[in-house]
Amino acid sequence: MGKEYKKDDATIIWDSSKCIHAAECVKGLPHVFQPKERPWINTENAGKDEIIATVSKCPSGALSIKA
Repeated sequence: MGKEYKKDDATIIWDSSKCIHAAECVKGLPHVFQPKERPWINTENAGKDEIIATVSKCPSGALSIKA
């Protein structure tokens, strides 16, 4: 199980052991996914649908959504 970040009625899950650092999340929503910040995912900076769309592009499956 990974670290969880809430957004409305959805939860972003980040499993660091799967992350290949392709940065698709950062490229897609740089104001949400900020690897140099803590916490590095700030769900307040985008809408739920935008976040879900970006998470779905994660090539390794390190990011996922739990509804």
